[in-house]
Amino acid sequence: MALPKLSPDITETEMDRISQNATDAANFLKALSHEGRLMILCHLVTGEKSVTELEELLSARQAAVSQQLSRLRLEGLVVPRREGKAIYYSLADDRPRRTLELVYEMFCGTEE
Repeated sequence: MALPKLSPDITETEMDRISQNATDAANFLKALSHEGRLMILCHLVTGEKSVTELEELLSARQAAVSQQLSRLRLEGLVVPRREGKAIYYSLADDRPRRTLELVYEMFCGTEE
């Protein structure tokens, strides 16, 4: 998809919409801009995980994992599901997966 070209004759309504989209995109990128949150999302790409599973996978304390999950939840990137005392998290939609695929390609792909 090509990026739109902003022209001087853009309407105020269109500019307001573009500005709101930019704000939404900035908030999304801020949520991804922490190593811990990025790693949580990488693990959730493979499917739902409990907080305990994420603690083990990340070798992190429960408080740290919960703090990062809280931010991801606030930004609408993950959704919780309670089962008894356990809380499970999964991706809220496909945006994180698509973004992580690009990040992986850019930063983790094999060098030639």
